[in-house]
Formats: sequence, structure tokens, C-alpha cells
Amino acid sequence: MKQKLRPRRMRISENIRAMIRETILTPKDFVYPIFVVAGENIHEEIPSMPNCFHLSVDNAVELAKKIFDLGIPAVEIFGLPEYKDEIGSSAWDMKSPVQRAISAIKKSVPNLTIVGDVCLCQYTSHGHCGKLCNDYVDNDSTLELLQKVALSQAQSGADIIAPSDMMDGRVAAIREILDENSFENVSIMSYSVKYASGFYGPFRDAADSAPQFGDRKQYQMDCANSREAMKEVELDIDEGADIIMIKPALAYLDIVKTVRDKINRPVAVYNVSGEYSMIKAAAMNGWIDEKRIVLESLTCMKRAGADIIITYHAIDAANWLK
Repeated sequence: MKQKLRPRRMRISENIRAMIRETILTPKDFVYPIFVVAGENIHEEIPSMPNCFHLSVDNAVELAKKIFDLGIPAVEIFGLPEYKDEIGSSAWDMKSPVQRAISAIKKSVPNLTIVGDVCLCQYTSHGHCGKLCNDYVDNDSTLELLQKVALSQAQSGADIIAPSDMMDGRVAAIREILDENSFENVSIMSYSVKYASGFYGPFRDAADSAPQFGDRKQYQMDCANSREAMKEVELDIDEGADIIMIKPALAYLDIVKTVRDKINRPVAVYNVSGEYSMIKAAAMNGWIDEKRIVLESLTCMKRAGADIIITYHAIDAANWLK
């Protein structure tokens, strides 16, 4: 008996597969994270993140130019400060590497969108994401510190502010300080659903942000929870978040899909350092085809519902896609 329906007919050639492909990945989907440090002419590879670098501001500007030329529309700036203290005051110091990098990149590549990461962990002497009260990260007293960070980044030229601290009420607090200072057109991309994940390990090396005691489970989400994710998303939308982010990406695509199906705001994912470094390590050992695995992984994130993908693979992926 002959088959009336043969789905394989639609897979028979690359032309047909391309014609009916449901999810199309392009460099416009990406945001590339940059790690900036003090000094000049610094270009040092991060040991646990192959082909990612600590860059001085001058080299960060040159990289930003190349990123824009590849068709990648945005970068997110992270930094290692020159000093740390109990409240992370270097995070809003206008002479710190992040603020200087934002300003220099905006001047040199004005059409590149700049995302400023707002958190305190790499700036505090204790490595936690807020102000301590004994061994407890105090939520409400941290909000005014996050406001200072957000305002300093907007003043430096950031187009989007991305709070990653997971303090309750921080989106509303940041929106308030931005609007009061005539930065109503600066967007907020909230790390609304940020899990207390083991996939952040290499980033903590890169940003020197590991906590000096305990962990971050008292403010980042439990990896076992999904309903709680929607609660966080709804709160951030009510407070004025323009873009909702889920972090990590690969292990949480079910969360991405759930959020995408339930909200009408743009959805971002952060393809985090541990996900990146695992692929890099396997590729370096010859166990996988790096290009194929990277493009498949990024496509899956977009298929799940991500409009924006923050990824260390962005430069390689953009070159491959071209």
C-alpha cells in the first residue's frame, strides 16, 4: 500500500529544507558579552573560557567595531573594578572600566546598542549581589545602590540597563531613577528568571565574582521551580521591564517556552559561561563538531521563544552564518 503522506519529501534537498525552515537564526539575534579591565593594551584570554578575553577599554572599542561589522547589534559590558568594598561603590564610579568602556564604545560605534549589567557581586569585597546585614543580603537597602549603578551606566551612554541581582523591586527602583533623570528612553532588560545555577562557574572566574561565603540561593531561584518563574516575570512586567530574560538558557528551555507563550514582551536568554565552556572543551578534545553544535544550540533557544540571545558564541556564530 502506497503512503499518501511522506514527510520525508520535505527533507529531500537543502533547497526544500531551507524553504520550509521554521526558525531562522541570524547575527541580529545576538548580544556579545565583553569583559573590561583597567589599564591599556590588555588582551588576556580567560583560562576557563577559551577565546574569551579580559580587555582594556582601548581593545574593547576595537572589538566592538568588529562586532558591529559582523552584523551583531549589541554588546553587554561586564567589568573588573580597580577596588572593592563592602557596598561595591566602584560599580557606580564613573572612572571604573565599565563606565569608561560604555562611553568609549558609544562614541566610537554610536549605532551599536550597549547593554549595561547592573549587579554588585564583582564589586563587593564579599562577592554577594547586595548590601550585607550580617550574613544576609538586605533587599531594600540594596535597591538604592542598584539605582546608582544604573544611573551611572545611563549617564555613560548605555541604551539598555540589565539588572541581574534578583532583588525584589529593583526594576521599579531603576525605572524611577532613570525617569527622574530624563533617561526615560533607556530600556530595562531584567534578569527576571535567574536560577542559582552551577553553570555560572567560568563567569565567576572571569569576573572575579565568587561569593566569599555561602552561596546565592537566598536570592536566586531554585532550579527545581517553574511556577515561580512566572511570578517573577509578572512582577517585573508590572514594575516596567521592557525585556524579560531567562538565565541560564540550554537547561531551562522549558521555562523559555512557558514565558514566551504567556507574555507579549520581548524574551531574552543568556547562554551562560558553563554552557559555552562545555562545548568549547568537547570541541577542543575532538568529541563534537563545534560549529554544528553551537548553531544547533542557538537555534533551539530561538525555537523555544527567545528573541534575543546573549552568547559568547556570537562572533563565531555570526561568521558561520555569513
